[in-house]
Amino acid sequence: MPMIRECIVTTVGPTGQHHIAPLGLIEQDGFWVIAPFRPSTTLANLEAAPFATASFIDDVRIFAGCVCGRSDWPMEPVPEWPAPRLSTALSHAELEVARNEGDPQRPRFFCRIRKIVSHKPFLGFNRAQSAVVEAAILATRLGMLPREKIDTEMAYLRIAIDKTAGAAEREAWELVTAKIEAYLQTQSK
Repeated sequence: MPMIRECIVTTVGPTGQHHIAPLGLIEQDGFWVIAPFRPSTTLANLEAAPFATASFIDDVRIFAGCVCGRSDWPMEPVPEWPAPRLSTALSHAELEVARNEGDPQRPRFFCRIRKIVSHKPFLGFNRAQSAVVEAAILATRLGMLPREKIDTEMAYLRIAIDKTAGAAEREAWELVTAKIEAYLQTQSK
């Protein structure tokens, strides 16, 4: 299995407006691969402008918020680069698309790293932060998974929340849980 780095990716649309999305960057053959699902704003933006900024963060409320529709996180310009970064990024990577591979479901954009910049030290995730990231990923795949799988995963992830979460992690967990529960309610009708 390849290494996947969970982050928030900023792309820029044809009119110059930025878009952020939580994505896992796949390390493959010296590239970082962005593989957005069809249809998506990230995909359209990368096709129009072949660059992105990956913000590496430790505030899991941003992952949860992005998955649940919030996109108004504070951003900062990146010097001499068109895609901004999250203001709270511990580090960011400037990515240039070298090539792309078409796919009916998930095209793959192979990116070269132009630069990586550190802003603050990373002190590590606790188990609750990792659980929120996993729940946020699960929330993006609700229409693809059976109910039993969703229930089993959420029950397991809740253990880490109960044992190690601080206030920020509980806030993020509740946001993602509400999204998942709302989806499940619509499916049981």
